[in-house]
Amino acid sequence: QVQLVESGGGLVQAGGSLRLSCAASGSIFSIAAMGWYRQAPGKQRELVAVITSGGITNYADSVKGRFTISREIAKNTVSLQMNSLKPEDTAVYYCNAGGVRTAAYVYRSLEVWGQGILVTVSS
Repeated sequence: QVQLVESGGGLVQAGGSLRLSCAASGSIFSIAAMGWYRQAPGKQRELVAVITSGGITNYADSVKGRFTISREIAKNTVSLQMNSLKPEDTAVYYCNAGGVRTAAYVYRSLEVWGQGILVTVSS
């Protein structure tokens, strides 16, 4: 079984910074992509940023230039550095791992979600 554990959320004033981290644990052979999604109250969950095992990144337009995603493949971790935070960034942030293979001989891949971590940006 594969689990994701997020850390680093909290309360910050507008213009401030936070760094979210996510660690994957369990039986892991490889992870194709890791990323962050968020869900604000009353809104659908949306992609924030994703990074592939090859280092290709994709960001939501609303966070480009402010957020940076990074990944340590050997440690199965992903981080999200969030700068110049705005009140509209307030949401529960979820870590996601896609294309998770649990062994070299297992070709079926999994998608795993973390439990979510709250980020609150005050104005």
